[in-house]
Amino acid sequence: MLSTQRRGRIVAHLRKGGAAAVEELAEVTGSSVSTVRRDLLALQSEGVLRRVHGGAVLTDGDGDGDTGGDGGVAAPERTAAERADENVDQKRRIAAAAAARLRPDATVLVSGGSTTEQLVPHLRDVPGLTVVTNSVAVAYRLGTTSSVPVIVLGGYLRAGEMSLLGMRAVQAMSDLHIDTAFAGAYGLDPEVGALGANVAEADTDRALLAQVGELVVLADASKFGRRSPVRLAPVDRISCLVTDDAAPTPALDAFRARGVRVITC
Repeated sequence: MLSTQRRGRIVAHLRKGGAAAVEELAEVTGSSVSTVRRDLLALQSEGVLRRVHGGAVLTDGDGDGDTGGDGGVAAPERTAAERADENVDQKRRIAAAAAARLRPDATVLVSGGSTTEQLVPHLRDVPGLTVVTNSVAVAYRLGTTSSVPVIVLGGYLRAGEMSLLGMRAVQAMSDLHIDTAFAGAYGLDPEVGALGANVAEADTDRALLAQVGELVVLADASKFGRRSPVRLAPVDRISCLVTDDAAPTPALDAFRARGVRVITC
């Protein structure tokens, strides 16, 4: 069982009773006690639960969340199809502004998401560009509308998002040199960084983004102040933030003060 699936089962079990012993969680997941303890440490670092003597309890406010179909812990995330129709004009402007960072002969990572998918029309005309992605949707759109070389990272499919997750994707990335990564976010916080909605997805995205030099985050104004238990990237890993002109000025100033280049459009 993958760690993300195991941790999803742990949280789902805790939601039933609010607390559980390590031995009980080991039986639920079919894992060793030492493995469960490592999982609890990881989930505690993400703010999902709190370890107590002999077990764990959910943190306040976690019990009303839900879990994704792949067993990962989730914030109340709308489906990819629903998000595709939200703030479309802003997403297109953001993608166009972010595309200005595309350079000839570069290799770029484009992660999945309704905002990053808007980059596709801008990728077609960049000479010598190579695109790496774990998004089936991005790969399909590029493959059917352009001659841009696309490297698709392997993994198991999170059907609702059409993204490929897991260690196969991360291991494939380790053999590649990426100049720039373009990523979306569920939420943004100038103290915490870029946040994700689903632990399984965030685990993969976090590992992928850790392997790149420059990280460009694309996020519309609705993402500011939105919180979740999982972090994609701390503030000091974000090179550039591209957002729309409705984003809150105090938050933008706080990102700039932390050394992030902010572009509004």
